[in-house]
Amino acid sequence: MPVIATRPCPADSRAALEQAGLPAPWARLYAARGVTHPDQIAHRLPGLLPPTGLLHIDRAAALLADAVASGKKLLIVADYDADGATACAVGVRGLRLFGAQVDYLVPNRIEHGYGLSPALVELAAARGPDLLITVDNGIAAVDGVAAANAHGIPVLVTDHHLAGDTLPDAACIVNPNQPGCGFASKNLAGVGVMLYVLLALRAELRARGAYASAPEPDLRGLLDLVALGTVADVVKLDTNNRTLVAQGLARMRAGLASPGINALFRVAARDPARATVFDLGFMLGPRLNAAGRIDDMALGIECLLADDPGTAHEFAQRLDSLNRARREVESDMLEEALAILATFNPADSHTLVAYQPGWHAGVIGILASRLKDKFHRPTLVFAQAGDGTLKGSGRSIPGLHLRDALDLVDRRHPGLIVKFGGHAMAAGLTLVADGHDTFATAFETVVRDLLDPADLDGRIDTDGELAPSEHSYALAEAFDRAVWGQGFPAPLFTGVFAVASQRVVGEKHLKLKLTREGQVFDAMHFFHADPLPDRIRAVYALMPNEFNGQQSLQLRVQHWEAV
Repeated sequence: MPVIATRPCPADSRAALEQAGLPAPWARLYAARGVTHPDQIAHRLPGLLPPTGLLHIDRAAALLADAVASGKKLLIVADYDADGATACAVGVRGLRLFGAQVDYLVPNRIEHGYGLSPALVELAAARGPDLLITVDNGIAAVDGVAAANAHGIPVLVTDHHLAGDTLPDAACIVNPNQPGCGFASKNLAGVGVMLYVLLALRAELRARGAYASAPEPDLRGLLDLVALGTVADVVKLDTNNRTLVAQGLARMRAGLASPGINALFRVAARDPARATVFDLGFMLGPRLNAAGRIDDMALGIECLLADDPGTAHEFAQRLDSLNRARREVESDMLEEALAILATFNPADSHTLVAYQPGWHAGVIGILASRLKDKFHRPTLVFAQAGDGTLKGSGRSIPGLHLRDALDLVDRRHPGLIVKFGGHAMAAGLTLVADGHDTFATAFETVVRDLLDPADLDGRIDTDGELAPSEHSYALAEAFDRAVWGQGFPAPLFTGVFAVASQRVVGEKHLKLKLTREGQVFDAMHFFHADPLPDRIRAVYALMPNEFNGQQSLQLRVQHWEAV
């Protein structure tokens, strides 16, 4: 049973924010999330960290400026997820604004695997590029960069993933997480890194006098793509990333989004004029990711690059169809996994490792996430990679840095893991063909060494109680439009309610009426059809609800305990 906790709220920060003019509920929420000054939530573009803080950014800018000036052919090598797709689109659109000759290449998840591999370099070399630019990958591409160098093709690596023991021998590496980089935000997504490279390129061209008699390219038009990739990649939304996301959302709401973004909103039946972080993370992001999971991410990139709304809509419709197919595959895999795990007792294990030969390698990451949420254990799911190896995708829980755990397994069992990479909460790896059982045992041992038993119980952090009088549609709508996400969670409250009525809707959701201190609240408990007791302590979010033109407040119950 998870522990319900209240986030500590520093009184001095809260007082400072209130004195600066923030309403009390907002001051309380922001102070509990580490905000100490209104500038941290102003989300103004001049407040972004300058590109000069990124190691080697000046070298990257000079490299690109020389390439543009001499008419060299640039080829972007992308990743096949939403971050990689948006980073690619930002790179292509942005470099073309500077007059560059640029195209892209994205690996197929099943055929080529991740990143700039030697095999992908052969495909790239056939196009005759003068410079390769990686986006959202490359920091681990030691062999791939070596292969490119052997072809005489220099490589500019732009990435945000953690570096391994050896860096690739690239012409230049821009990555806030590479050794020696002092950039204050280590949380840029791959698309954010690419935007920063373009900002540095513009500054370099400005210094060379390129805009003495011509207007500078306006890079603000790329912010909708940056916002989508940043949210979809679930990177920590620190102050810098929140600014990027807020500015991108503002452009969407103002009708300034690219045709591809607008088309994705349309097929998702969402309104870009009311764009939210939820839309980016749960409506647009999955549709874009579906291409890379079960088809070809070039579909997603072409959608984002389309300038004609009709063309963009055609691509978006194909992405929507792929997402429906992805959901069916995911549902079948989850059903099969839960049947296999029917006797799995989380109390007996610190980890969960699952494998079936027939599982789709493009969907194992989603399955790992679902199983992690259900059992609250660091989870890795494997499928056959098609080349005799096993491909795995993992999700972690607070308290365990997944990539570091995999690194420890690799050090203790050399040769078991072919390659791995990722972040604290998500990672991917490849195992030797017969390595599943050995890995499962090794991973369990490592995690037992690293995790505190209390981490296995789970913890739900809330913002405490919200007075009944503070519940309103206006506040719920304001919460909905604000920027929340990884590391800066959306508001959750807790309180004791009487359950006045309950009924199942849609076969799997509970529609509730909850009462507290004489007030009645409409509420929903999604994906939960079992009846609740008469009194509960609920963890809930405020949700703006619109039906038949009527606006009302609804509580979204996320967890409950009997009282």
